[in-house]
Amino acid sequence: MKKTAVVVCPGRGSYNKPELGSIGRLHGDKAALLNELDKVRAELGLAGIAELDGAGHYASRLHQQAENAAGLIFSAGLLDYQSINQAEFEVLAITGNSMGWYTALGCAGVWHPAAAMQYVCQMAKLTAGAAGGQCIYPLVNSDWQPDAEKIALVNALLADYAGELFESIRFGGYAVLAGSEAAMQAVLSRLPRVDERFPLLLPGHAAFHSPLMAEAARKAMAAIPESAFARPELPLIDGCGRIWQPYTTETAALKRYTLDRQVQGCYDFSLAIEVAMKEFAPDALILLGPGSSLGGAVAQSLIRLNWQGLGSKADFSARQQQEPLLLSMGLAEQRSLVL
Repeated sequence: MKKTAVVVCPGRGSYNKPELGSIGRLHGDKAALLNELDKVRAELGLAGIAELDGAGHYASRLHQQAENAAGLIFSAGLLDYQSINQAEFEVLAITGNSMGWYTALGCAGVWHPAAAMQYVCQMAKLTAGAAGGQCIYPLVNSDWQPDAEKIALVNALLADYAGELFESIRFGGYAVLAGSEAAMQAVLSRLPRVDERFPLLLPGHAAFHSPLMAEAARKAMAAIPESAFARPELPLIDGCGRIWQPYTTETAALKRYTLDRQVQGCYDFSLAIEVAMKEFAPDALILLGPGSSLGGAVAQSLIRLNWQGLGSKADFSARQQQEPLLLSMGLAEQRSLVL
């Protein structure tokens, strides 16, 4: 009997130095699709995915450039999705975090792969050129349980910089904040250091999922037609927790959400995971590559729900050892369970 699964697509920042070469190494059997994607990139005057992934060394200026990062992340996710063993898993729905929404559209058939590459690169260029930045900060303790003091500090900053600082992504146990340069500096100076890493300003990120993206949203709405959107072949769960069903989706509404609402509004990834679990109750969540950095936020979202008694990081780790609920295709031992 097949296991049921909801597929989760990662967002920006998931293709890093450890992922260099992973597309070529893991997807040598999908050269035809990769060539199709690279043909689109050549027409756009961009370096090919095979070339970028096969580079001799990782160069932040090259690999984190908006259209390159977006292309690598989309390609890795789509190729992973096509690698899922359909005889072992029944995919019930697809969701994603931030840019992962575009990957989800490609996986669900809303966008044909070649067209998806074009739109992914187009959106990356539009949004990367906007003002401001993004910063991430933990709202949980070391056992992934809510930390009231950290939450209060972040809320105070949001109040003090209203109109300049915004919730960008509700990301499991983390706050992702977006705002002006002045607001980002306030975040960095006022929030206490955690683990010698946070608050962390995300390199190459503008003020994604905030009102500072209004002009990018306007340009996207004008540039990409409704005809680019098809009804999904599988249910999609968006960053508002809405489910887009195959037979009832209105493509005009899907365009508005994709190019306007989620571009300049908070992306509630935690809610997307909550809806996935409560509405579909899958046997597993399959996290596509590249990388596995989204795993912590997924686990923290499950802990927040107390899903099947998961109340802490220790509980989640024990569950993963016994019967994994989260299968990350960026980890070799878990990938083998999905192929």
